[in-house]
Amino acid sequence: MPKRVVIHAGFHKAGTTSVQQTLRANRKLLMPAVAMRLKGQMTKLLHATRGYSTRRDALTLAKVKHRFDVLLDRMPPMPHRCLVISAEDLSGQMPGRGDLMDYSATPILMDAISRKTTELFPKTEHVIYFSTCRPDAWLKSAYWEHVRSSSMTLDFDQFETKYSAAADFDQIIAQTKDAVPCPVHYAPLEDCVDLRLGPTDPLLDLCDVPDDLRAQIVPQSKVSTPDSDAVLLALLEANRAYADSDTRKAAKQEILAQGAQK
Repeated sequence: MPKRVVIHAGFHKAGTTSVQQTLRANRKLLMPAVAMRLKGQMTKLLHATRGYSTRRDALTLAKVKHRFDVLLDRMPPMPHRCLVISAEDLSGQMPGRGDLMDYSATPILMDAISRKTTELFPKTEHVIYFSTCRPDAWLKSAYWEHVRSSSMTLDFDQFETKYSAAADFDQIIAQTKDAVPCPVHYAPLEDCVDLRLGPTDPLLDLCDVPDDLRAQIVPQSKVSTPDSDAVLLALLEANRAYADSDTRKAAKQEILAQGAQK
């Protein structure tokens, strides 16, 4: 039974990938204090959480509970360590595709996951932790992510108007606090800029990682180069120009390849 469980459940485009990269790269170093399960280790669970956020049906929510149960049931004993479970899709699919307007499924998912944690570890404290960011920054980042990875054809102004509620993290966090039987913490990405480990630092605060161990953690910087405005606009035009998914995918791959050479 772990000393504490920290469920890092999102949000998308708020530094969660950076947190996971830092945890993964320092897994061996952190092993005496932290056990971790990252998104690559819970693909079936995340398929269910994404599915529930779009379908909102009882069967898919039951799958979420069962698959989270399986994830925790396979954990080895860890009486002196904190268990961190980190994946942005625990909060559901990122809003902005089709009819998924916001993160309103998140409080329901967190309630199901929190109650399962209590059931399996009745004597262990657990908390839910969110990474957030400014609404304007999130909307812009989410929009271009959809342009890259989906068939998004909206202008940014249209996207911002349609999906503005998705960036109201204060409301979703307040609703989650009302829904779950455990503490809920969050840290805005903007408040982590000057921290040595960026958005990983607030998470490690919740894990009570000793200072001497923490000082040895190697920060992870992003290795990818952001796409230029010209590349992003070209991807948007490809979404608009090609109705056939295979043709559109090929065109976008060519745009990205050419952009990487410049």
